[in-house]
Amino acid sequence: MSKQSAAGAAATACLCAIALLLAIGCATTPRKEDEDLRLKQASSHFNLGVDYARKGRLALAIRELLAAEKLDPQNSQTQLALADAYSMRGKPAEAEQHYLRTLELDPTLHEARLHLSSLYFQLGRYEESLTHASMLADDATFPGPWRALVNKGAAEYRLGRREAGRDSLQLGLEYRGDYWPALFYLGVFNMEEGRRVEALGFFRQALEQKPDLAAQAEINYRIGEIYVALGKRKQAISHLQAAVAQTPGGPWGVKSEEYLKLLR
Repeated sequence: MSKQSAAGAAATACLCAIALLLAIGCATTPRKEDEDLRLKQASSHFNLGVDYARKGRLALAIRELLAAEKLDPQNSQTQLALADAYSMRGKPAEAEQHYLRTLELDPTLHEARLHLSSLYFQLGRYEESLTHASMLADDATFPGPWRALVNKGAAEYRLGRREAGRDSLQLGLEYRGDYWPALFYLGVFNMEEGRRVEALGFFRQALEQKPDLAAQAEINYRIGEIYVALGKRKQAISHLQAAVAQTPGGPWGVKSEEYLKLLR
C-alpha cells in the first residue's frame, strides 16, 4: 500500500470513529434528557402529594404519589409517603405493602420501620410490632430510641410481658422524660390494672406536654372515666367536656358526649 493510500485509510477510519462518537452522543443526550425530565416530573408529583397529605387531602395525596411512583418506582421516599397516606386514610393493607416496599428499597429508613411497627400494633399484630420496634431500639444509629422503646413496651405489655413492657416504657422516659406517648401508655396500663391514682398521674403528665388534639381528647376521656370511678362527678364532667370541645366529631369526642348524657 502506498503512503498516500495508507494516509487515506487512516483518515477514513478517523472520520468513521468521529461519526460513531457523534452518533452515540446524539443517542445518549436525548436519553439523558428524557431521564432527567422523568425524575423531575416524579419529584413534582411527590412534592404535590406530600403537600396534599399535610393538608389532610389524602385522596389527592395518594393520586399524586402514585403518579410519582409510576415515574420513579425505586424511590424509597415516595414509597414511605404512600404508606403514611394510606395509613392515615385507614387502609392498613395498602399501607403495610408500601412500608415493606420502602424497607426493601432502603432497610436503613428508620421512619418506615417505626411506622410499620405502629401499624402492626394498631392491627393487634403485636409480635410483628415488637420485632420491628426491637430492631430500632437495638440500632445505635436510630436517633430517637425512646420512640422505638414505646412501641416495644406497648407490644410487650399486650403480649402479656407486663414487667418487660413497663421496663421498656420507663427506659424510654429515661431518654426523654417529656415524651407523652410513654406517659400515656403507662397511664393506660395502670388504669387497666386498677391502679387509678397512678394512672391519673401519668395521664396528667401526658396532657401537660400538649400532644395533638385527638390525643388530648382520648386522655381527657380516660381521666373522666377515672374520676367517675373515684366518685368525683364534677371533675369527670369537666374532662369529658374538654374532650368534646377538642374533637367534637372525632371518636373520643363522641364517646365523651355519650358519657356526659349518662352523667347528667
